[in-house]
Amino acid sequence: MEVVKILTKYFPSLVGALMETVKLSVLSLVFALILGVFFGLFRISKNKFLRGTATAYVEIIRGTPLMVQAFIIYYGIAQVLKPTGFSWAEIGGAFIAGTVTLSLNAGAFMAEIIRGGIEAVDIGQMEAARSLGLSYTQALRKVILPQAFRIMLPSIINQCITSLKDTSILSVIGIRELTMSGKILAGNSTSLVMAIWIVIAMFYFAVCFALSLGAKYLEVRLKYGK
Repeated sequence: MEVVKILTKYFPSLVGALMETVKLSVLSLVFALILGVFFGLFRISKNKFLRGTATAYVEIIRGTPLMVQAFIIYYGIAQVLKPTGFSWAEIGGAFIAGTVTLSLNAGAFMAEIIRGGIEAVDIGQMEAARSLGLSYTQALRKVILPQAFRIMLPSIINQCITSLKDTSILSVIGIRELTMSGKILAGNSTSLVMAIWIVIAMFYFAVCFALSLGAKYLEVRLKYGK
């Protein structure tokens, strides 16, 4: 009954917080995918500088906690750039800082997913494409990446789910997403703490489950069209 009470009383507020969470996730994942493509390709590049830069980025991001990254980007960068007049508040506040943090974090994992997907395609595919007169870029775009995408899809969806859940960590810099809303509600209704967090978990589960179903549908469609 307490869960129903929470849903009835705070549903609009929680839906608004969920929309903020989804918006943060979608924006971050779009930028993360762009970063992942570039750094994933850099990781398999023959150019030592590009390969080294991509390796350093991936290892640093994967080797440090997301919360620490959020503090560095939101508080550290603001302090370092303060003499220049920079302020997160002037360009969107914590939401933009959170988007940058999550994009950089997910981008490193996307880069590894893309690198792994490309390397999983038989090397003979590239050789065959080049023998037909395609340039390296054309072969990569028209032959290798379409095949790699089928391999990468489950991992990309898993990363999307992980990033959506990781938005909860960004509540530490003040973003009013789902977890932050739960903290506020729990602080104002101490007798309903358990019910509040169950409701928050239900919202996260609903979105993540929908993503999982969408991923399974895409996998089936891709296998069917293979």
